[in-house]
Amino acid sequence: MPYRWTETDNHSTLSLWPHQSMTSAGFVWFIAPTAILFTLPLFAVLGSAVAWVLMASFTVALWAVWKAIMVNRKQRSLTEVLTISNETLLLEHQPTDGDKKEFQANPYWVRVGLRDDGPVENYLTLTGDGREVELGSFLTPDERLQLHRELQRRLFT
Repeated sequence: MPYRWTETDNHSTLSLWPHQSMTSAGFVWFIAPTAILFTLPLFAVLGSAVAWVLMASFTVALWAVWKAIMVNRKQRSLTEVLTISNETLLLEHQPTDGDKKEFQANPYWVRVGLRDDGPVENYLTLTGDGREVELGSFLTPDERLQLHRELQRRLFT
């Protein structure tokens, strides 16, 4: 699960993050063999003008793969932190670009919603203090369903 609960004496903290299937070591293990495999066809045409054309196109292809992985890595830096104490519920959403967004309410009045008519399956929301905010948009529908149960249990017990 791409989230973790942390308990202290006076509050609970939920940290959420997007799935991160490729580690830094995995990136190296992917990009190095890809570069090597791109160079293998060059040996067959070494010394001809075709080699330069192939080398240019392989370089562009390798750069495109590198760039796509770097964009994905940046998008994975998104985080959400939900802190629940007796007096306050605070949700901090840190997007990849832009300012941090916050939602604060009294946990007694906060309602956890799970809707099927939202933009995604099992649309998880927190409603309180006249606002409704989405929680865990990057989670899978099953993970949002499980998180909904956990939040219900923590807020209403």
